Amino acid sequence: MIVKVCGITNAEDAAAAIADGANAIGFNFYAPSPRYIAPQRAAEIPTGNGVRRVGVFVNETRARVEEIARIAGLDVAQLHGEEAVGEYPAAVTVWKAVRVSAGFSLASFADSPAEALLLDGPAGELYGGAGKNFDWSVGQASGLAFRRIILAGGLDGSNVEEAVAVARPWGVDACSRIESAPGKKDHKKMLEFVRAARRALES
Repeated sequence: MIVKVCGITNAEDAAAAIADGANAIGFNFYAPSPRYIAPQRAAEIPTGNGVRRVGVFVNETRARVEEIARIAGLDVAQLHGEEAVGEYPAAVTVWKAVRVSAGFSLASFADSPAEALLLDGPAGELYGGAGKNFDWSVGQASGLAFRRIILAGGLDGSNVEEAVAVARPWGVDACSRIESAPGKKDHKKMLEFVRAARRALES
């Protein structure tokens, strides 16, 4: 079960997310993003044992992902670009992120070597999500070899329980809708999201 808070840029927000019950923290290493954090800065943000450190990447080379993973102490590389399977880093676990759009089907990812598939909302020409929902029923993995699904895109405390009830995912991920500004978390909204997510995933 994964409850992830993404777009962490400072130790205060990371500590609050973990205290709330998040067990995965996301750092964005895509330079054009307003939530970008330098690898050396991410390395200085403690998370403690049992909390997965996840790096968000867009079309980085395998070597660069592995270098950043080493510097920042990452457990997971979350890949949002057009990376081929042969370009996945070998030194870190992979979560493959995909945008859910018209015609999307989980079946095409049934044999993916990634540990998990992260389903993100539509974002036009942007990489990553834009805080937009999608039809959560596409995340239902019943009958597929690929069962580890993480829902992202437009989740917060008001809708994560419904999303989990519909898709029954392995995990959930929130970012923009629990912020006061890009890269700065609203601690009240974050607490509401994490508590609701854990309640839903544990039921």
